[in-house]
Amino acid sequence: MDRDREFEEFVDARTSVLRRTAYLLCGDWHRAEDLVQTALAKLYVAWPRVRRDGAVDAYARKVLVRAAIDESRHGFRRRETVVGSLPDNPTAGDAPADLDVRGALAALPPGQRAVVVLRYWEDLSVTETARLLGRTEGTVKSQAAKGLAALRRLLGSPALEEQV
Repeated sequence: MDRDREFEEFVDARTSVLRRTAYLLCGDWHRAEDLVQTALAKLYVAWPRVRRDGAVDAYARKVLVRAAIDESRHGFRRRETVVGSLPDNPTAGDAPADLDVRGALAALPPGQRAVVVLRYWEDLSVTETARLLGRTEGTVKSQAAKGLAALRRLLGSPALEEQV
């Protein structure tokens, strides 16, 4: 019973953060919800081990990122039916610049997007990001540089382009 209570407390405390990260990874609120549910289901199965190791947040992020990358590799989600122009559930107070950044982020390849989100949204170090994604630190640095350069290009801001 303690397992379920501890898990529920984690879910209550971290779901919104995981959902926001998932949205930044995939660019769609509905897919973000699915990714978070997948991550939480896998986390629940591994809860005793992960809780004992003390790496709950890291494990949840790792499962979330891997689920987003795996999903992007499958063509399943790419078949969409447009039923009209429904809002994509923007958060209250989103500035147009925030929406521009989200659109540019969605244009990045999944690997670059994952690195940029983990490094600059989740504020993870190069080492932590590399470990989480199962890549070398050099790959993380390279993908971060390419991702940031692409964001600067996509956003078309001269001030951003000078910050190479």
